[in-house]
Amino acid sequence: MSPWTSYYTATANGGPRETLLQALASWTAPPGIALDLGCGTGRDTLVLLERGWQVHAVDAEAEALGLLRQRISDAWQVRLETHQARLETVELPRGDLINASFALPFCEPTGFLDLWARISAAVRPGGLFCGQLFGERDSWASKGVTVVKAAELQQLLHGWEVLLQLEEEEDGHTPIGRPKHWHIHHLVLRRR
Repeated sequence: MSPWTSYYTATANGGPRETLLQALASWTAPPGIALDLGCGTGRDTLVLLERGWQVHAVDAEAEALGLLRQRISDAWQVRLETHQARLETVELPRGDLINASFALPFCEPTGFLDLWARISAAVRPGGLFCGQLFGERDSWASKGVTVVKAAELQQLLHGWEVLLQLEEEEDGHTPIGRPKHWHIHHLVLRRR
């Protein structure tokens, strides 16, 4: 059992993230190659496969990838590749869409700018990125996760067309019920 087991249980029946759905709604070409970074048990991977995408699903936890494979029909297996790797070290193939739902904050802060540069290089022109970044007022900012300040975020967006940039800040709870102050930047971007 990994430290993530209770999270997987709490989110097992969750639907796809809204940022992914918005990205897919703005995609006008046939389905292509998608990367799902920090895929967990596959809440977003399932929608990508259902809509005909070839998916590279990446997670650091073998447990998550095992649970994902159990959820995939035989017909979809041929369009799914799973990769057990940390975000800081994963090789990113070129693709049309990179989804990182609540994953990038868990990249080591010292490796984040390199990861962002690799994401930017991996997305083909006209391709999409969707996901979340934590802001500096997030209650986990002091716990070693990656956070971005407003000025840093604007630098990260260079080379991207912003389709959605929504800042959210509120008190709430984690999926496993712990109190948390959220400061989140929800993003859907198109590569220029």
